Amino acid sequence: MNAQWRLLLAQISRRLWFRSALYGVGAAVAALVGVIARPWLPTGMAAHIGASAVGSLLNILASSMLAVTTFSLSTMVSAYTAASSGATPRAATLLIEDAAAQRALASFIGAFLFSIVGLIALNSGIYGESGRVVLFAATVVMIVIIVVTLLRWIDQLSRLGRVTETIDRVEQVTRQAMQSAVQAPHLQAMPYTEPSAGAQAITATQTGYITYIDVADLQALADEHEARIWCEVRAGAFMAPGEVLAKVTVPLDDDTTRRLRKAFVTGDTRNFQEDPRFGLIVLTEIAQRALSPAVNDPGTAIDILGTVTRLLCNFASARMQAAQNTDDDAPRYERVYVQAPDEAGFFDDVFAPLARDAAPLLEVDIKLHKSLATLGGLGYPPYRALAARHARRALELSAPRLPLEDDRRQLATIAEWADETA
Repeated sequence: MNAQWRLLLAQISRRLWFRSALYGVGAAVAALVGVIARPWLPTGMAAHIGASAVGSLLNILASSMLAVTTFSLSTMVSAYTAASSGATPRAATLLIEDAAAQRALASFIGAFLFSIVGLIALNSGIYGESGRVVLFAATVVMIVIIVVTLLRWIDQLSRLGRVTETIDRVEQVTRQAMQSAVQAPHLQAMPYTEPSAGAQAITATQTGYITYIDVADLQALADEHEARIWCEVRAGAFMAPGEVLAKVTVPLDDDTTRRLRKAFVTGDTRNFQEDPRFGLIVLTEIAQRALSPAVNDPGTAIDILGTVTRLLCNFASARMQAAQNTDDDAPRYERVYVQAPDEAGFFDDVFAPLARDAAPLLEVDIKLHKSLATLGGLGYPPYRALAARHARRALELSAPRLPLEDDRRQLATIAEWADETA
């Protein structure tokens, strides 16, 4: 299957309606199994197990599931609103795509459709006495599923939409994106080098964010034309018409150029799965909102700094471990060159805005400088200079905003290591 089709299917599978539709179809089929199985069941069995009460059970299930579904939808909308106002609107996407919430809602909708289809078939008389047994058994199973789902859903509702829960979800998806970046920093292509002299530039024709790069399609195109392709962007880059997407060693006709451009999928917003920097940006936005005068919650900003430090430490450790591993397979796409993740961008996305917004708050400044000192002392060479640069910048920003000399001296003491790196 084409990589872009797989990406589209993955995006559809995260939609709220998709799981609900699957559960609904499955429930409708389950409700009609009794019609198919009726000839193989002995007559009179329904009376012995009380299957005649199945109609009452279905009525109760249908009315209650409709109310539960309506309540769940309103609660989820309230949680999305709370996440957007209390954290950041970018984080609400993760709540909408949450698999556990979608399973719960889909189970309720599936149970409702199961009840409706079962009642229609039951009142139509197509089950017969033997078919009622199967419907009764399926109804009991459905009730058990709903009870278990409700218990889990109640626990999840107590946390849905809270800032701490939102931070955890953003951290989780960012960690996954960073792990993918460590495992395939060049998307299984060749490490980026300087393009050959005279390479033809392929420019964008659409405006938007690069959400996915189909490296396999670029490799196939390069094989067909015996060319080499240098990707000048990564997922997350904002493109406008005329900006360079890639460079190619051979001239391409219009059809081939259009095919190359399609390999760079463009969207209106960035996504977490292909773009680890986006997760860091969203975490930073949550901290910035917490530092705003309207919220005044420095504790959340301190929590975010701890979260970001943990993510960057794990990324550095994984990169150092990968560098020592000599058993890595050769790149799959030898005619395509892709840039590695921008580690300087990681620091710029987080520490540049937070150093500015946290400048008058000593407790947040201390945490920020300790985070930078931790990252600078990991023994990962790219981090050392980046952390030192941001530590010196943070000191310059906080110096005129902190009124007490003792506070300024305290920060300068924590950041002494940065002067040694300069």
